[in-house]
Amino acid sequence: MEIKNKLCLVVLVFSVLLAVSSGVDYKEKDPELRQCQHQCQHLRGADEQQKQICEQRCDDYIKQKKQEEKQRRGEGGGTSFYGYDEDQEQYQGQQRQQQQYDQNPYFFEDQDFETIVETDQGRVQILQKFTEKSDLLRGIQNFRIGSLITNPHSFVAPHHLDADCVCFVFQGRPTISMVRGEKRESHNLERGDILRVPAGTPVYIINRDENEKLFIVKLLRPVSLPDQFEAFFGGGGENPESIFRAFSPEVLQAAFKAGRDELQRLFGQQRQGSIMKASREQIQKMSHSSGGAEKIWPFHGDEPFSTSTKSGPFNLFKKRPSQSNQHGHLFEADFNDYKQLEELDIQISFANITRGSMVAPHFNSKSTKISFVLDGEGFFEMACPHLASQESSQRQQQPQRRSSSPSYQNVRGDLRRGTVFIVPAGHPVTAIASRNSNLQILCFEVNAKDNVKIPLTGKSNVVSQFEREAKELAFGVPVKEVDRIFNKQQDQFFFEGPNNQQQGRMWSVV
Repeated sequence: MEIKNKLCLVVLVFSVLLAVSSGVDYKEKDPELRQCQHQCQHLRGADEQQKQICEQRCDDYIKQKKQEEKQRRGEGGGTSFYGYDEDQEQYQGQQRQQQQYDQNPYFFEDQDFETIVETDQGRVQILQKFTEKSDLLRGIQNFRIGSLITNPHSFVAPHHLDADCVCFVFQGRPTISMVRGEKRESHNLERGDILRVPAGTPVYIINRDENEKLFIVKLLRPVSLPDQFEAFFGGGGENPESIFRAFSPEVLQAAFKAGRDELQRLFGQQRQGSIMKASREQIQKMSHSSGGAEKIWPFHGDEPFSTSTKSGPFNLFKKRPSQSNQHGHLFEADFNDYKQLEELDIQISFANITRGSMVAPHFNSKSTKISFVLDGEGFFEMACPHLASQESSQRQQQPQRRSSSPSYQNVRGDLRRGTVFIVPAGHPVTAIASRNSNLQILCFEVNAKDNVKIPLTGKSNVVSQFEREAKELAFGVPVKEVDRIFNKQQDQFFFEGPNNQQQGRMWSVV
């Protein structure tokens, strides 16, 4: 009954949109139709069949309205009651906005991820190369971002990457074991933990939780080929294929001092994939075992991981938030908190935006933010000069050149779990949580050294630091008017959001 009510709600909303926009000769893939289908694809609790039924109802509505519109035009001499020319212009504007949304180089959705590993126990997904989306992202071209999701009591087979990897645990209780030199380090992690796995480090992972899935977000920096990395599996078998199988039998026999039959039994096993089920006994032993050449570091153990000298994890949520009020909380960690981030020159931040609230428009002086939505819904807006200049050049049909008066395009995208958006250095941005749920965003900030976060509004905004004369010259109004506006908002960094939170592709504004 709940799913049926949701389907009816989607169709009802869609019919209202159509009624408001009547008089337009709609095409099969117009913005309203795509918005309706988009809502169908993200109905909570709906299976694929129910989503297809919802999409079909959207399609039936569009065909019905097209037919009704043709009939009205036949009766009214080709002009609708609401004014055909005005509606046609609005429709064409929505088409342009739809195209701009699809070509948004800073926003990534589900279809932009590739599943590189998938078994019945979990999957690994990697976002496409940033420069495949746009050359505007070449500043972060040697970084990749992805996620690992596994079932409770699962095991990720031993492997190493030709990439440095920074892991953030959002859900589950993993134990990550790494072989470093002649020792094995096992780290019992929990929500909020950050751990760096250096390139070439043999590693395997378990989810020791019996009930909760494991959800890890990974930032990778390849060290062999630019923006490309590979996994090398050291276990036996054909699935995943072992690195040992690439060597000739003669070489393996000499290396192991073992017979061909023994090696065949060891490396010829058919496995169930690189993510597999582990028994409770196996999980317990890998979580709590000990040995002379091994370090087992539970999170609340004796090792002070919060210092910058340790190679173990650092928990972001154990640190006091850098910004906090009733509208949200911001947690940040740099190399002063976790030494392992210094070589990669990154900072990690986590924003939990309260439902109906927003982040203050702000920009980073040096850092480019790679933002991964962990949970919730909302949208972001960003000011971009690059897309504005490109659009201006296309309209003028002439080579792109810098104007003496810059313009900025509003870049916008709907946010939900799994979406990624990029904020280049210097670009003002804000994120707004829906009124239904908190919006939780993890950010990897590249080029973090000496970066400064500069707020444009709210308490401590940058304009308040200007001299009186600078304010008057910059805004062209008396300084009292400037101060009155910029001092109205007394909250800092997190505010109450806009009353009208209509989102979606048809609401994207240039």
